[in-house]
Amino acid sequence: MKKIIFLLAFVLSALLLSFSCKNKNTSALALRGIVDSTGFATKAWQMDSIMNRMKAQDVLLKQALSRAPRPPWKTVISPHDDYTYVGYLYPASLSGIKAHTVIIFGVAHKAKKLGLADQIIFDGFAQWHGPYGPVKVSPLRRAIIEKLDKRLFQVNDKMQALEHSVEAEIPFLQYFNPNIEIVSVLVPYMSFERMQQIAEPLARAIRHSVQERNWQWGKDYAILISNDAVHYGDKDWGGKNFARYGSDQKGYDQAVAFEHQLISECLSDELTPGKIQKFTEYTVQKDDFRKYKWTWCGRYAVPFGLLTSFYLQKKFGGPSLNGHLLDYATSIDHAHLPVKDLRMGVTAPANLHHWVGYVGMAYK
Repeated sequence: MKKIIFLLAFVLSALLLSFSCKNKNTSALALRGIVDSTGFATKAWQMDSIMNRMKAQDVLLKQALSRAPRPPWKTVISPHDDYTYVGYLYPASLSGIKAHTVIIFGVAHKAKKLGLADQIIFDGFAQWHGPYGPVKVSPLRRAIIEKLDKRLFQVNDKMQALEHSVEAEIPFLQYFNPNIEIVSVLVPYMSFERMQQIAEPLARAIRHSVQERNWQWGKDYAILISNDAVHYGDKDWGGKNFARYGSDQKGYDQAVAFEHQLISECLSDELTPGKIQKFTEYTVQKDDFRKYKWTWCGRYAVPFGLLTSFYLQKKFGGPSLNGHLLDYATSIDHAHLPVKDLRMGVTAPANLHHWVGYVGMAYK
């Protein structure tokens, strides 16, 4: 009996060592911790209070949901800014996700610092922190990775541990589904052409992986794109001026009108590669895709997540995906949710000289 136990232990150790050697940057047994405990809820009582306080924004929430297609939604775009600023647009965007597994495409804010580009970034964590307990990483992650060319991706826990855009979504996802599982994919700098080169094989890998499990898109798994829209103003942006139209009320109104134009032309109605490419033409410089043209932090995550969704829908067949605008808001156009007594706060100012746009989109 002892020999059998020893043999089993030896085999298990060898398997773990083999996996570790293939994935040197993973933390296969680790819990991914917290980056932002100021803007986001990290404890159950905080999250419960946040949702209770959403009743003050009930009219806005109901208006947003009245524009939505019937759940479940296949792909969603949601903001990731401070809860006090975004408020009702979080549940408006995320309540229509009914799947038990969510592939989250996040922003890689620190990509430049780490010299990352032209590859999507997975993590190697087994769990992520959630306010109601650890959130499991789905086995779907490994299934997808095993089907991808190694030149298209990397596993980088350092990047994943620094990034807040995926972390922001988890408390709401877990609130609506305590058993939620996730796959985190960060999208750093890349051209539209490079996005196409990666998104199509990724969609193929996802399709084969979910077919092995007999999963249905929307019912069993969903895609979530974490994004904040325009970062606007002439102050507190690290010395940069993002106020294309000026920082007074007239400039604000013009900027918001431009946002709606971008959303209408690129994100709404039938999803096509042409529209997605047009989004990149709106947001990044033609001669240098690493530079902003219009300051959406999701300038890579949004088009990449939508391209993946487009190719996934194409491979499964059926009608095209259609985007429905749930709502557009900014950090200064509605009352802020009170959070100070919840030991939460803000990570940036909100005024005409410094504000952020938020969009919620549902695709079905």
